[in-house]
Amino acid sequence: MVNPLEGASGVNGHRVADESLLNDEKTMLANDPGGMLRATASAGAQVRETAALSAEVDLSMLADEGRPRAVVVAGIGTAGLTGNILSTVAGPRCPVPIIGHRSAGIPGWVGAADVVIAVSASGRSPEALGVADAAARRGARLVAIGAPDSQLQAVAERARAPFIPVPRRAPARASLWALTVPVLLAARAIGLVKVTEADIAETATRLDADAERCRPGAELFVNPAKSLAIDLAGSIPIIWGSSPLATVAARRFADTLSANARYPAVAGSLGEAGRGRVGLLDGVYGGLTEAERDIFADPADDDHQPTRLRLVLLRDGGLADDEEADDGEPTAVEERRADAVQALAERRGVRVSVVTAEGASPLERLASLVAVPDFASIYLGLAHGLDPMAVPAVSEMKELSRP
Repeated sequence: MVNPLEGASGVNGHRVADESLLNDEKTMLANDPGGMLRATASAGAQVRETAALSAEVDLSMLADEGRPRAVVVAGIGTAGLTGNILSTVAGPRCPVPIIGHRSAGIPGWVGAADVVIAVSASGRSPEALGVADAAARRGARLVAIGAPDSQLQAVAERARAPFIPVPRRAPARASLWALTVPVLLAARAIGLVKVTEADIAETATRLDADAERCRPGAELFVNPAKSLAIDLAGSIPIIWGSSPLATVAARRFADTLSANARYPAVAGSLGEAGRGRVGLLDGVYGGLTEAERDIFADPADDDHQPTRLRLVLLRDGGLADDEEADDGEPTAVEERRADAVQALAERRGVRVSVVTAEGASPLERLASLVAVPDFASIYLGLAHGLDPMAVPAVSEMKELSRP
């Protein structure tokens, strides 16, 4: 282990990633006492379980009053990302606006004409609880999603609103699919998305297959998540998505890199990158560093290895009928932009990793862009000797923020 770091705050690990740790399954599992790898591998099971639980809840009252004026999806952290996923899966043709709300309180315009979906893995998030309570008082149609026998369920019962129970079988950041499926099915009940049972089954199968490819026992050279983790080691990741769907996956990857590996990351869409952020490829961590790189330096010698950018492109070629869309950006434009950015990076010596979407539905394609990066963020943390589950700074922040 290089540069060990141990402090009273509970911070531990080493600054330089140790690739050998990723080929030692026993050590990896010992360094993951909270079971983040196991929880992440349960994504397919999460999809099946919460789809079944959602089917047991009567959501008809959401549609009884017709199409809403707007849909607000309220939550924080991973729960908050479900609003972005719903908006992306619904697509630009969605007849009503879908608004993600990630803070306490509720927008002043929300009222009886709107639908509010309150999401909290624990069922006790102050943001979700506050929004659910306010939505009920204002007469908005409410559906709540979270842990059973929680405060959020109590709020929903007082409001006589549907509640979809999501058992806590994994940490919140590893419960993305358990929270996403009920949100999509609630929106389907209102007629906003076309998500079929076949889409759900194929998505679960895709997540199972990727979990098998990324399992701890698979060696680095055949494990795409371990390979991606080593590609990112010691770098500043820039993660760009070629489409709105891929951009949601890019932001998810940045979130998991921060939480599981403690890596800062820049994330966004290639469209945004072309308005200025692509200049990062020319900067002090990009082209300027690569131009001065000593190709003969010993990789193990940290003094001769400056921090560099690593570009991760999440590419989504779209579905067969995407070209027929009369709104939104054509897939061909997105693909040309991705080709151009990859060429720019390679000209400057900036390394590029590419993850390409696969699948027959938007939901399955999203899963194919999320699964491998989710595992990669965990493996990167483990390569640095970190416990992906334990984030001492989060506990300290909560302690310091208490009145």
